[in-house]
Amino acid sequence: MSTDLGNDNYAIRIEHVYTRFEDTDQGPGKVVHKDINMCLEKGEILGLVGASGGGKTTLLREIIGLHQPSQGEVFVMGKSLQHLDKATERKAALQSCGVLFQKGALFSALDIFDNIAFPLRELGIKDEPLIERLVLMKLTTVGLTDNDAKLKPADLSGGMIKRVALARALITEPDLLLLDEPTAGLDPIASQDFVDLLQQLHKELQFTVVLVTHDLDVLRDLCTKIAVLADQQLIAFGTLEAVLAGQHPFIQQFFHNTRAQRVFQYKETTHG
Repeated sequence: MSTDLGNDNYAIRIEHVYTRFEDTDQGPGKVVHKDINMCLEKGEILGLVGASGGGKTTLLREIIGLHQPSQGEVFVMGKSLQHLDKATERKAALQSCGVLFQKGALFSALDIFDNIAFPLRELGIKDEPLIERLVLMKLTTVGLTDNDAKLKPADLSGGMIKRVALARALITEPDLLLLDEPTAGLDPIASQDFVDLLQQLHKELQFTVVLVTHDLDVLRDLCTKIAVLADQQLIAFGTLEAVLAGQHPFIQQFFHNTRAQRVFQYKETTHG
């Protein structure tokens, strides 16, 4: 099977993915995904929604090759990680992805400079003046200063941690950015600032974004497409308007509760 689909216009193509965790001493195995199929075009911002434990983060891990599906195939930028045999090919494919983990996942023992520089050094880059230029440039990009580079993660606010984590995710100039609950734990002002920053960077750099979120405002203001996981399946995929029309019980519960109606009615009256 050919792994190079150079003419593929999709940033992500998921074909018949099943995910099962096998039985362990701690208990029976679990089926997480059943026949997931999805195509996401380049430049889109996808919000991935689902119940807790519904397989959102697992799917994110499969997109970046940290977990292999039990069955099916995931293509990222036209390449299937499952069929990349050489370590150099896998490394190059993963280099095209930037990841912002939940809560930032910064290295507490490293200062901000070394946290952001970490992916470059992992790629084997030895040119320290180049690393310094790139790190300071990314700090500026996310609204931080050169002085912030000397701080440790413990010195940062929640909003600053997310900005540093975003700078680290962007340091390799990825085509695809994956974010796990990027606004979780932030106050409303810091959350909106982060959304505005991501929106601005997306407009300038035109990367593709996949983000796991429960934040209704993020879904309304940022996402061009929404994917909904429930009952181990992809029950909806499309624009917010298309998803809102879905009749599945989870969609009714998540997108049509009292608060959601206020949020999405605001969209209709303001942007409609």
